[in-house]
Amino acid sequence: MADGRLCDMPFARVRRKTNVPSTSRTEELPTLAAAARQIPRVALRWISEPDCEEELTHAELLDQAGRAAAALTRLGVRAGDRVAVHLPLIPESVIATLACGRLDAVRSTLPVGLRAHELRDRLAGMDAKVLITADGEWRCGEPQSLKPLIDRALAGSTRIPKVLVVHRLARPVSWTPGRDLWWHEQLAAALADAP
Repeated sequence: MADGRLCDMPFARVRRKTNVPSTSRTEELPTLAAAARQIPRVALRWISEPDCEEELTHAELLDQAGRAAAALTRLGVRAGDRVAVHLPLIPESVIATLACGRLDAVRSTLPVGLRAHELRDRLAGMDAKVLITADGEWRCGEPQSLKPLIDRALAGSTRIPKVLVVHRLARPVSWTPGRDLWWHEQLAAALADAP
């Protein structure tokens, strides 16, 4: 790192404003839209740990991505803005990725395995407008809460994004009025004005 080359610097300390290659808008969405016009076929099949299965056709996935994009727009997300995604491997993770691509927003992934102080450090450097998380996930046959971890990571922060919470566990969840919003409610409200 003596010469200060970007490739020699630790990734998390260089850019913090990361994004997957911006192929979502240019490749996946037109392909998904074309597939949605065809005979209904499954685009996404997800089997959860407690043996629940969800399937989304191309048309359903495109519809959900449109609603999620509209919900993010209503929360102030514009092209170039960052959306932090702290989700386990669930369908909403794919939907959030497509929604960000649709808006040309930067999707920054926060791995589910991070601790609260690690999440706090990453969030402090990315200036996300919205954080998408889940109330919890199933791991090794047991429900694991995720939302309290986000609450601890955001405690004392000066930049507090809106927090969209995907409902996955049938358990009580801590809630901060004015900051926390249910994913399903925001997508339902955005139904009429999907971009």
